[in-house]
Amino acid sequence: MATIAANSISYTSEGAVTISYKTLVSSPLSLTASIEKAFGSSPDSLGIIVVHDLPPSFVAYRERLLKLAYNFAHLDESTREKYADAKSSFGWSHGKGSYYANPVIDIPSVSPDVKLANPEYYEANIWPEHNEKSVEGFEQAFKDLGRLIFKVGCELADACQPFASPYMTDKSKSLSGLITSSQTVKARLLHYFPPSPDAPLPAEDEPVDSWCGFHLDHSLLTGLCSAMYLHKHTTGPPTAVRSPSPSSGLYIKTRGGDLTKVTIPTDCLAFQTGEALELATNGRLRATPHCVRVGAAEDADKISRETFALFMQPDVNEQISEKETFGQFSQRIFDEHYKGEGETA
Repeated sequence: MATIAANSISYTSEGAVTISYKTLVSSPLSLTASIEKAFGSSPDSLGIIVVHDLPPSFVAYRERLLKLAYNFAHLDESTREKYADAKSSFGWSHGKGSYYANPVIDIPSVSPDVKLANPEYYEANIWPEHNEKSVEGFEQAFKDLGRLIFKVGCELADACQPFASPYMTDKSKSLSGLITSSQTVKARLLHYFPPSPDAPLPAEDEPVDSWCGFHLDHSLLTGLCSAMYLHKHTTGPPTAVRSPSPSSGLYIKTRGGDLTKVTIPTDCLAFQTGEALELATNGRLRATPHCVRVGAAEDADKISRETFALFMQPDVNEQISEKETFGQFSQRIFDEHYKGEGETA
C-alpha cells in the first residue's frame, strides 16, 4: 500500500491516515498524533484510519465471508426468510440486504427486562444450518472475520484512550474495557443489490449516496473491510471484478465539509468513529458522516457490492457522558434518525 509520510503521520494517496498494526500492538500511545489527525477536528480530518500489516489470516477470512454474503443473498426467498427476525434485526434482513450477528457472543447473558427493552442488541444469534447448500461454513466464517476485527478494534481503542480519559465518568473504565466487556457488539454483513435494469442509474447527476445514504454510526468504533464487487453471470459462480466505476465506493465528509472518496486496500482494515465516541471524548474525536455510491457504468446492473462492518460499543447500562448511558443515547439516536431500525452503516 502506497503511503505518504508527513511529520511522522502516514497517509494513503486519498488522504486517509494509515497506521501499522504492529505499531498499534507494541506502542499504541505512540500513535496519538495519528489518532488526532484521523479522528479529530482538523478541517481535513476524515474520521477514518486505515490499518495495514494485519495478521496474514485476514485476507483469506475476508474473501471467504464476502463470497458467502453473495451466496446467501442468492438463496431462494423462503430459505433466506428462515433466518430472519424482524423484531430484533438479528439474522437476515432483505430490506437492508444484510445479515446481522454478534461474532463474539452467541447468547448474551442479561436480565429478561434488559433483553426485552433492547432486542436489537441482546437477542441470540441466528445462523444458517450447517448443511445449508452454498453457504456451508457461514457461521464460522462470520465469527473468524468478526473476531479478528474485534481484536484490532480493541487495540485501536487503547490508542484512543488519552482523548477519553479526562471525560470518563467512571475513571476505572477505559474505551477498550467498555468494548471487551460488552455484549452489544454487532456485525453487519452487507450485500448491496445491483441497480435494477428497469430503473438504471442516471449516467449523469447520480446521487453520491445512491447505494447508502449519508449517516453517522452511533458506535464507539466501526471496523470496515474493503468491499468486494462480484459480477453475476447467467450460469456458474460470480467473478470478482473491479468496482463498476471509478466513482463507486465509500464517501466521507471532512470536518471542513469537503467530500472525499476513500478506498480501503483489500489487505487492510479501516475504522471509523461513531457518535458514542464523540460523546465519550467530549467532542475531541468526532463521528464520521459517510455514504456509499454505486457509480453508473456498463453492466452495473449485474455487479453487487459485498462488505462487512463491525459496530463496537458498550453495554446499554454503561455511562458514556455525564447525562446518558449508552442505552439512553442509542434510543435517542434511533428515535431521531433510524426510527428504531438499528444500524445504518
